[in-house]
Amino acid sequence: MKTRITDMLGIEYPIIQGGMAWVAEHHLAAAVSEAGGMGLIGAGGAPAEFVREQIRKAKEMTQKPFGVNLMLMNPEADAIAQVIVEEGVKVVTTGAGNPGKYLAMWKAAGVKIIPVIASVAMAKMMERAGADAVVAEGCESGGHIGYSTTMTLVPQVADAVNIPVIAAGGIADGRGLAAAIMLGADAVQMGTRFIVAQESIVHDNYKKKVLAAKDIDSEVTGMSHGHPVRQLRNQMTREYLKLEKGGAPFEELEQLTLGALRKAVVEGDVVNGTLMAGQIAGLVRAEQTCREMILEIMGQAEDLLGRVVR
Repeated sequence: MKTRITDMLGIEYPIIQGGMAWVAEHHLAAAVSEAGGMGLIGAGGAPAEFVREQIRKAKEMTQKPFGVNLMLMNPEADAIAQVIVEEGVKVVTTGAGNPGKYLAMWKAAGVKIIPVIASVAMAKMMERAGADAVVAEGCESGGHIGYSTTMTLVPQVADAVNIPVIAAGGIADGRGLAAAIMLGADAVQMGTRFIVAQESIVHDNYKKKVLAAKDIDSEVTGMSHGHPVRQLRNQMTREYLKLEKGGAPFEELEQLTLGALRKAVVEGDVVNGTLMAGQIAGLVRAEQTCREMILEIMGQAEDLLGRVVR
């Protein structure tokens, strides 16, 4: 399946792995790229030298293209933006802000720039600024989210910009990929399904929670202070929502989640950790290799799209 994104990024399949903090490290990124998709190293809140180390380790595992996701709220964002250039990374996705101040540097280095956006207005702004593509992420996704659904956001963004659109949020199989293509996207970005990949370093406790999840098992915290985050329900989310409903200040709520994602991913604390996952978790039923996942998804999507063409 060839699209503007596969041609632009030099990948075989229009599937991009989400740049999930703590989850998207060099093992997963390299495995997705080796399987024909686009793997991403998630910088999250990590220091610049850690990101440099991850890039170099990924290069040892694959000769295929991979990228870095830069969370612009990272205190070392400036340094990481420079590391991306110094290490010859050719694809960067960005989240949690406007990457405008880095675009000239990245463009000069031949980096493909793909901001994650949650509105048509931001998509237009990024196109004007010189972005090569955008990820239109719906509120079904895990982690930090916007307010529009993938079904409504993707076609409106596709109509509003001329650059390629990557659909994200609520996509975990070939039906999701086929639907995204029909909505006007050139590729999909998936996070939740890759959490349970065999190459994922996520703790087994976390993986089991995703595999056991039902359609109603995710909820959103932080709506009241404008920083909504989707995750699987546990004791931590119940305590958070109780405090949030009672009007607790943002600073108090932030203390509750400090280091909670690492607790879940690394330590396997599924009681007090943050189990970021999308609403599609209820569809994720098996731990597979990245190659098995991607080939299965592509087979389903090509079959469905072939029926439409016929």
